[in-house]
Amino acid sequence: QVQLVESGGGLVQAGGSLRLSCAASGRTFNSYAIGWFRQAPGKEREFVAVIRWNDGSTYYADSVKGRFTLSRDNAKNTVYLQMNSLKPEDTAVYYCATSSPKWRDILSLRPTGYDYWGQGTQVTVSS
Repeated sequence: QVQLVESGGGLVQAGGSLRLSCAASGRTFNSYAIGWFRQAPGKEREFVAVIRWNDGSTYYADSVKGRFTLSRDNAKNTVYLQMNSLKPEDTAVYYCATSSPKWRDILSLRPTGYDYWGQGTQVTVSS
């Protein structure tokens, strides 16, 4: 059974940093990608970043490029999203997800490219 568990969210002042974790299990992830999305109240879920597990290739949304960084720990089956220079507009519930077998290691920017999702972790950035 595939499971994704996010952690690391919280309340931080603008300009601060947080590191989110996504612990993954139940699949051989080196043939897949792990994506991060976020959803603010009243808004659609939006793409944040994605990493290809086997070679570490990444892609970021323009809104977070230069501020957020993805990394992975193969031994722990965990992906990290380091978020620096946070802004109030980064406030949202953050979700990680694993790409579906159809998309495998494609760096998909759409939620439909992913089949298993974590429960989400709240990030709140105060001004």
